[in-house]
Amino acid sequence: MGKTSDLTAVQKTIIDTLHKEGKTQKVIAKEAGCSQSSVSKHINRQAKGRKKCGRKKCTSSRDNRTLQRIVTTNPFKNVGEIHKEWTAAGVSASRTTTRRLMKDMGFRCRIPCVKPLLNKKQRKKRLAWAKDKKDWTDAEWSKVMFSDESKFCISFGNQGPRVWRKSGEAQNPRCMRSSVKFPPSVMVWGAMSSAGVGPLCFLRSRVNAAVYQEVLEHFMLPAADQLYGDADFTFQQDLAPAHSAKTTSTWFKDHGIPVLDWPANSPDLNPIENLWGIVKRRMQYARPNNAEELKMTIRATWALITPEQCHRLIESMPRRITAVIEAKGAPTKY
Repeated sequence: MGKTSDLTAVQKTIIDTLHKEGKTQKVIAKEAGCSQSSVSKHINRQAKGRKKCGRKKCTSSRDNRTLQRIVTTNPFKNVGEIHKEWTAAGVSASRTTTRRLMKDMGFRCRIPCVKPLLNKKQRKKRLAWAKDKKDWTDAEWSKVMFSDESKFCISFGNQGPRVWRKSGEAQNPRCMRSSVKFPPSVMVWGAMSSAGVGPLCFLRSRVNAAVYQEVLEHFMLPAADQLYGDADFTFQQDLAPAHSAKTTSTWFKDHGIPVLDWPANSPDLNPIENLWGIVKRRMQYARPNNAEELKMTIRATWALITPEQCHRLIESMPRRITAVIEAKGAPTKY
């Protein structure tokens, strides 16, 4: 026989139901499996209502709505800026109260997702490309060698401004940062297929057509031999100026290598972007002191990528294409 505070939700429901039916407290106690005093206290508490305890709130519902509007309007402000704007509206509250109320509203401080900057023409081309490739099988995608350049920095701590957002709002346009394509002054070139990764190339200068063709000659061809042997494959690259140059196109024709047509500003369609993310996450606690140590760390981390990881990423291509079609060409979560 427990106290009224020990009553379960089921017992309380039984007591309320039988009490409404006019049963005596003795009968109710027997049915609910508790003491008669517990039944009596529960019924009296329901009848009188329980007074609220604790310190009185210093803000009204109107004040809270004002705070939510401030955060929603500009989610990239920090707590200090939000608190200053809120108090300027006539609200008397501490910075700690501001942060607590934002948390109670469901806002969390997160690193914003980055989306590529796409115009209407590019979205239309992405959608057309996705519809054209929607019936490709895993076997067809496994014949594609994906490539990309990525920039690695000695310090991985500075990830830019943060954003206040609620759960499930990671892909909300107002909570994302717009990005443009990587500049040509990238540092690392790499390639992957469903069979694994190829050798890395560390770029020392601005990537023009001539430099890029040297990369293809000395790194892409060895990667193809390593990943495909004598089998046929299709090469994937984005539309960077060095990649789409006429001399580069001639180089591919002279070597008999087909190139996959690719929509502009579409890193979400390229699985090697996820591979770069895996490498950078594994390196987040590394503290190289100079460029040479950074290169060693990148090489060591890249060497840990398994064929199974690459195969899983290649298998995601049909899902990526479906997501682009559903988004009507807009950027997706990938």
